[in-house]
Amino acid sequence: MTAAPHLPRSGPLALLHTSPTHVPVFDALRDEAHQGLELRHLVDEALLARARREGPEAVADDVRALLGRAVADGARVVLCTCSTIGAVAERTDAGVPVLRVDRPMAAAAVAVGPRVVVLATVASTLEPTVALIEEEARGAGRPVDVRTALVEDAWALFDAGDVDACARAVADAADAVTDADVIVLAQASMTPAQRLTTTSVPVLSSPRLGLATAADALRATSAG
Repeated sequence: MTAAPHLPRSGPLALLHTSPTHVPVFDALRDEAHQGLELRHLVDEALLARARREGPEAVADDVRALLGRAVADGARVVLCTCSTIGAVAERTDAGVPVLRVDRPMAAAAVAVGPRVVVLATVASTLEPTVALIEEEARGAGRPVDVRTALVEDAWALFDAGDVDACARAVADAADAVTDADVIVLAQASMTPAQRLTTTSVPVLSSPRLGLATAADALRATSAG
């Protein structure tokens, strides 16, 4: 079990990240569309590193412990922004709603059309994302044909801090996609590529949709 990171006092909505680069992204979305929403960010980079080595189930106990601490600190909803461990977080019984950031994106992709291409920069994200899209398709009673592609070397660029080069690599990969109704960027870290693409195929990313869903969930708990 990895050492628990220091957690700030959690407010109504806690976000579980595996990269600190997500913090300003979600803060900006909050300022743009959800003013007054209090966010508290939990960052544990070791979760993704271990999940990539050993599989998502290997971090289930760590995720449970983090969620427990967040709830004890006051969180009423938790949003997991890491697609690799999203399923693990989502099924954890934390006593409050625990959401995965990519589920609304998957539902939106299924609504666009059956031919879905999933792009990822980390191989461990592909299987969970495909499973999620297929689950959403079954729930909606829609057919789906999911193809995947790993954007080679893009994660190394991101990990080295060259977010712009990573985004350009992902955008180039999206622009090369053919015979698709929609393209899904599997990781929140890929979002900057969305504005760089020139393809006519819709390109979806998870942060905006995920945060909106979490904000709705928080309002629902407050109303209850």
